[in-house]
Amino acid sequence: MNILVTGGAGYVGGFAARHMQAAGHEVVVLDNLSEGHRSAAPDGTLVEGEIADGDVVRALLREREIEAVVHFAASCYVGESMSDPRSYWRNNVAGSLSLLEAMTDCRVRRMVFSSTCAVYGDTAAMPLDENAPVRPKSTYALTKHTIEQMIQDFSRAYGLCYAVLRYFNASGASADGAYGEGHVPETHLIPVVLQTLLGQRDEVRLFGDDYDTPDGTCIRDYVHVEDLAQAHERVLEQLPAEGEPRGLLYNLGSGNGSSVREVIRAVERVTGQKVPCSVAEPRPGDTARLVAASGRARHELGWTPRYETIDEVVATAWEWHRLHPSGYPD
Repeated sequence: MNILVTGGAGYVGGFAARHMQAAGHEVVVLDNLSEGHRSAAPDGTLVEGEIADGDVVRALLREREIEAVVHFAASCYVGESMSDPRSYWRNNVAGSLSLLEAMTDCRVRRMVFSSTCAVYGDTAAMPLDENAPVRPKSTYALTKHTIEQMIQDFSRAYGLCYAVLRYFNASGASADGAYGEGHVPETHLIPVVLQTLLGQRDEVRLFGDDYDTPDGTCIRDYVHVEDLAQAHERVLEQLPAEGEPRGLLYNLGSGNGSSVREVIRAVERVTGQKVPCSVAEPRPGDTARLVAASGRARHELGWTPRYETIDEVVATAWEWHRLHPSGYPD
């Protein structure tokens, strides 16, 4: 299949693009490199550009005879979305609308959308399955849910076949340490803790320690990025090129929740080093618990995460950060 991967020079997008290429698909990456890295995309696949540039997208879809779009391109920081919401509505929602319009004009009927567990917000029901109520707490989560609804409308009106993948905390790196997480600035917990051990930070700040959890810190489901990549490739096989439009929705997570303090202890076990910490005020938009029930993906896609424990995830991340303390060279 000829596949356009938007945001394919980013963290999860790069892993998914390489995975799909290894599975035999022809991959084209569209990325504006505002957050991504040239060396994170598969060699020879990168086209630098904006999803909001309809002319560029239409030309790519037609010239490369694209049959499916896997859509990662988005701004993705909860705190930033609360302080600068207009950039999130413009980049995430307006950009996705432009992409969907180009796909409709070029008769590209298949889309896989990278969504987020953050759409669920706070809820007492854990682990979360796909029927859990949607209550976004942050602008980031609200933009992602808005895009989901927009995709559903395009499916109903224009025959789009789609899959929405709500994944939990993407983590880890490739087993050989060649590819990993390289955000600037870095806000995700595991790389922040590892950067502290590498001397790049003085300490790890725990944003709140009085949540309604066993140790007072937020609980998240850390799913390995290679397992996420596998799921994207699997779900593409479920989207028909012809016939009635089809809409799929899957949660993707390990099913195991780890608190901030538990992640720090896992890092200490893996590295043999003590992590300095301090407590800070909670961040706006953060929820206390987010843990996946991913039985639907396991049953319908045959998706089985290979990395099941937080120590396994941390070990791959440590190898990447140890070998690449400055991240990607670009």
